[in-house]
Amino acid sequence: MLEVKNLHAKIGDKEILRGIDLTIRDGETHAIMGPNGSGKSTLSAVLVGNPLYEVTDGTALFNGKDLLAMKPEERAHEGLFLSFQYPVEIPGVSMTNFMRAAINEKRKFQGLDPLNAADFLKLMREKRKVVEMDSKLSNRSVNEGFSGGEKKRNEIFQMAMLEPKLAILDETDSGLDVDAMRIVAEGVNKLRTPDNSRIVITHYERLLDMINPDVVHVLYQGRIVKTGGPGLAKVIEEKGYDWIKEEIDG
Repeated sequence: MLEVKNLHAKIGDKEILRGIDLTIRDGETHAIMGPNGSGKSTLSAVLVGNPLYEVTDGTALFNGKDLLAMKPEERAHEGLFLSFQYPVEIPGVSMTNFMRAAINEKRKFQGLDPLNAADFLKLMREKRKVVEMDSKLSNRSVNEGFSGGEKKRNEIFQMAMLEPKLAILDETDSGLDVDAMRIVAEGVNKLRTPDNSRIVITHYERLLDMINPDVVHVLYQGRIVKTGGPGLAKVIEEKGYDWIKEEIDG
């Protein structure tokens, strides 16, 4: 599904990604961990096409297509989704109108007719159940006045609605209490299929206990320096990153 080779990227004059190699197959869940400033959020931003970052070397193929040659909206239409670490508010735009516009733009890209109002509202009701989302939230402006947990739950709801092929969850667990984290994790798990995949960026092993990734990567100084199974996250939880830094630095 996703094949990244020797990916380098910078913002301004500062190089952040220094040769990322990453392969994700259909149905897999990959976790990316690492110290602050290691490049985790930059990787997600580069994959979805954030214009603040400049790719200076490397390739990224998404289902065989050149991801880096696509505009951000084209990447979304092809099935790439990013759940933001800090979801933005969009005053004056209701969740219902926002999601209907997003769904119908995707359907237009796929050569399908737009959903009529009745079918769209039925779909919303079905997907709200996935994340135990109150119907009142969908009538409010996007994320306006939402708590941290409601914003993250809303992100998973959007993912459920759009059914992406690859979802990137950038520290979705940040600032969540135990109950909100459980709801988010359960939503992610319910949306798993053999045909879609996930990248989960996190600092905490407790989220990974709920999501159960297939592969765990450690990103350090712009490179993936260690890859393993779920047990790697448990070691990091117990020992931190110092032992990895010592191995790398010497």
